Amino acid sequence: MSNSIPGSVRFDGVVKKFGAVTALKKLSLAIEPGQLVTLLGPSGCGKTTTLRLIAGLETASEGSIFIGGEDVTRLSATYRKVSMVFQSYALFPHMTVLENVAYGLTVKSVPKKEAQERAEEGLSLVGLSDFGGRIPSELSGGQQQRVAVARAIVLEPEVLLLDEPLSNLDAKLRRHVREEIRQIQQTLGLTAVYVTHDQEEAMAVSDRIIVMRNAEIAQEGSPHDLYERPNSSFIADFIGDANLIDCEVLSLNGSATRIEVVSKCIELPIQPGQTGAAKMVLRPHQIRLSRDKSQGEFEGNITYAAYLGNQIHYSLDGELGQLFAISDATLDPLSVGENVSINFDPQKLRLVAN
Repeated sequence: MSNSIPGSVRFDGVVKKFGAVTALKKLSLAIEPGQLVTLLGPSGCGKTTTLRLIAGLETASEGSIFIGGEDVTRLSATYRKVSMVFQSYALFPHMTVLENVAYGLTVKSVPKKEAQERAEEGLSLVGLSDFGGRIPSELSGGQQQRVAVARAIVLEPEVLLLDEPLSNLDAKLRRHVREEIRQIQQTLGLTAVYVTHDQEEAMAVSDRIIVMRNAEIAQEGSPHDLYERPNSSFIADFIGDANLIDCEVLSLNGSATRIEVVSKCIELPIQPGQTGAAKMVLRPHQIRLSRDKSQGEFEGNITYAAYLGNQIHYSLDGELGQLFAISDATLDPLSVGENVSINFDPQKLRLVAN
């Protein structure tokens, strides 16, 4: 794996049409060498089409695609220095694990001894050194996925592509395997493009996330930026849980933004924007609930409570509408039917366009 040189990826005004359907609308993006960038979004947003365009499995209708600075727009998949890890693993059931990992090398006419050595090194990187002689059906789902990763990285690609790689695994195993994929990517310094619809997965593995909606980019940035500074109600709701509350921006000045929520005025740190209708983004963990009515500006009624060990999830109905709140578990949790006060720190609120 030492010969692998991470490549950059660039799209310049790329459009992809399938007949009358536009799957991508003039997409421009740049991925730096050594980064793991996730394409995130709901079904049909264009993320998988983008990945297939990088791989050369689809051809751009307009625009240009560059990998490692080379224009590959019309270059077939065979000649692109990329490897893909598929959702279905795509392992050959009649081959051993070692033969599966070495397969791509043998197709490229790498000498048998070298192919075996590189395959063994790949298995070592994914923690499966002792599994080379087994066949895929003798492995767990997580182990099969690691074999698929090893098969991709032994080809020493400039860019590693991962298409929903964890969707066939259960929740606990997904967390474990995504940590391994991230560790391998960082250890080898690979450029990786990762496709998922799972927000938590994207936030856990990514240097940068590109959120797509309706065949175009809705917002891009680090996981922290997208969570803390969403540019729309769609991003606020899609990246983590959020309560979106209608409000009116009354005034903007050099030190504060004054808003009205349910006939009450609140001052927030100054934010770019304009006066008029907007939505206040209130994250579940920012909400503080109390039986003491003097502790909050607003009131609500507990309609649902779920004890989850170290947390309690609450649903409320009240002045601010329906809310979802998360509190640390206590010895005296709130109960369904209780009337409570609702408070939050205005300094941590965000506003997005209505």
